[in-house]
Amino acid sequence: MKTKTLKKDKVNIITLGCSKNMVDSEVLSGQLHANDIDVVHESKKRDHNIVVVNTCGFIDKAKEESINTIIEQVALKKNGRLDKVYVTGCLSQRYREDLEKEIPEVDAWFGTMELPMMLKQFEADYKSELLGERFLSTPKHYAYLKIAEGCNRTCSFCAIPLMRGTHISRPIEELVREAERLVRMGVREIMLIAQELTYYGLDLYKKRMLPDLLNRLADIRGLEWIRLHYAYPSKFPLDIIDVMKSRENICNYLDMPLQHASDPMLKAMRRQITKSEMDELILAIREKLPQICLRTTLIAGFPGETRQDVETLKSFLQQHRFDRVGIFSYSHEEGTHAYGLTDDVSPEEKDNRAREIMELQQEISYGKNQLKVGQIFKTLIDKKEAGRYIGRTEFDSVEVDNEVIIESGQKLPIGDFVRVKITKAYDFDLEGVVV
Repeated sequence: MKTKTLKKDKVNIITLGCSKNMVDSEVLSGQLHANDIDVVHESKKRDHNIVVVNTCGFIDKAKEESINTIIEQVALKKNGRLDKVYVTGCLSQRYREDLEKEIPEVDAWFGTMELPMMLKQFEADYKSELLGERFLSTPKHYAYLKIAEGCNRTCSFCAIPLMRGTHISRPIEELVREAERLVRMGVREIMLIAQELTYYGLDLYKKRMLPDLLNRLADIRGLEWIRLHYAYPSKFPLDIIDVMKSRENICNYLDMPLQHASDPMLKAMRRQITKSEMDELILAIREKLPQICLRTTLIAGFPGETRQDVETLKSFLQQHRFDRVGIFSYSHEEGTHAYGLTDDVSPEEKDNRAREIMELQQEISYGKNQLKVGQIFKTLIDKKEAGRYIGRTEFDSVEVDNEVIIESGQKLPIGDFVRVKITKAYDFDLEGVVV
């Protein structure tokens, strides 16, 4: 590829949004590297001449961040500090025509499934034999494994199917090979991600195959932790919990976004489940595996949400006492079914309701963490900051959950597992010592 610089091209990839986007950036990095093109991820050195912005288009705040990042990179190009700016990802997939008019300085725009086309901009070939090979942007001891693309669900608030298409499962053999390759690279924890984990296999094998995939992955020597993210509650296959219970290296952890607990809201959100069915599911999961850590995600301020709906949700949280909760303020997304509803909760009230729910969860989390004081947990060392080590238990995923702060006079290698006795507990973090 010819540019106005005589130096060899160097590409910096900037990733915004979710872990699924991160995996896409890692795959792009692997392809560029295989084509002998220098590539870095979110480099601060400014020694690159090309930038690829991998955007998020999920909610308003994410879209705003993506657009601001594109504008920043275009400004660097105008100042002669970059030769090319390319944009890919969900925002580009969904709003390409509008963005081309608004930001004409971008050299090319690509959708979420157009990796081969993007590589042509670099006079690079898509190497199908590298399927699953990635340049990790995470620390080398953990990685995400995307088991499927797209989604067949019809949740009224969600624009993901517009940006990622319908559900496409990856074959089990392919995923096992990728996981084995990651373990050879030094990965000890793999987080399974998809828009909807429990749907895995229905398109390829005509039945839900997540339990089978889990058993195959659990057989991989050297893979210490397997973690599940983004399971859909409707028709949840409980044999997943049976596999989790029977395999030591599958974390007792499940991320299952419920979005709400009020029946009118669940119906309006088209979640295909009722509050009583969610009650039964949570009780059934905990009966099978009492020590499981349940994480969920909620939406505040959906169209038509009343004070009674909020109170129902708060009672639901008090009843089930989830270990981890995240919450979004509703974003009115054009093209979704909910866009036809009146967005009748003000932005301020949405944020107030989200804050109110998180204050309740903060109390629940504090109480649950206090019960851990004096207990000993297998802990993965993630990093060292300000002289202290930061780790996680099997009940905590990266960035979104508790961290364990460890004071230790001895050196603790990053990526190693140690046994930690918890000495103090806070709302969302723990402190401990190595035993």
